Amino acid sequence: MSGRLSDSLLERLIDDAAVFPPGSAPLPDAVASHLARTAYRHFVGPLLVPATATNQVLELVGEAAIEVGLIARPGTPIEPVREGVIACIGTPVLVSGVEVGASSAWRTLDDLGVTVTVEIPRDGFEQALDDVAEAAHEYAQVGGPDIQAKFRTGATEVWAWPDEAELARFIHGCVRRRLPFKLTGGLHHVLRADRVDGPQHGLLNVLTAVDAAAAGALPDQIAACLAERSPGPLTDVLLGMTSEEVAEVRAVFRAYGCCTVTDPIGELVELGLLKEEH
Repeated sequence: MSGRLSDSLLERLIDDAAVFPPGSAPLPDAVASHLARTAYRHFVGPLLVPATATNQVLELVGEAAIEVGLIARPGTPIEPVREGVIACIGTPVLVSGVEVGASSAWRTLDDLGVTVTVEIPRDGFEQALDDVAEAAHEYAQVGGPDIQAKFRTGATEVWAWPDEAELARFIHGCVRRRLPFKLTGGLHHVLRADRVDGPQHGLLNVLTAVDAAAAGALPDQIAACLAERSPGPLTDVLLGMTSEEVAEVRAVFRAYGCCTVTDPIGELVELGLLKEEH
């Protein structure tokens, strides 16, 4: 058994959310760093930016090609999302996806030709998942846009940290509905731990939990994966996955936003799960 994780398990898994809290990097710095990144580039997805900052991104990149995701956080207007996608047509800025809240008119974005990610709230959780899953399956049959769910795994001023049971409920709900998802916030480290700034879920925990869910595990079993604090049981599962199991996990768990993409990658290198790159 290999001592390193399959590249396919991590390919384009970590979206670059440098401009969002807690990193809150200035947009010029985030764009420059994203364009300059070479090490582990294949594990990093698009640069996530507020849709309202689209014109600034266009000015900053010049002729350099860059892939971005445009974000309108829940409770904010989605009009800048449409305007941003249109503004980037024919430019070096490729918009691969947009992210909006479930309470917004997100179905009106189905003509943009990009992935639409819908953030699921706590209130109306089941109904929101049903609505997003229905749209995902409907559009898949007619060649429409890719639709996926999103859940916030880190605490904010208005969002309490979701514990293992709540995150397990989301993962189980998505797998049961055959609904792909991404996560956002709080996944800066690879292991579940209580840190100075509060409890945090771990990337290895989430990957193992999704694998368990895909194999038919119930929410309490999924929560047990999320609660594990030692790398051994988690890496035993992940290193033993077949290529088919890896593909099944990534078909569901598409990506997650991280404000410092090198943090989880560095920890995986320290654990010997990734080869060091320069």
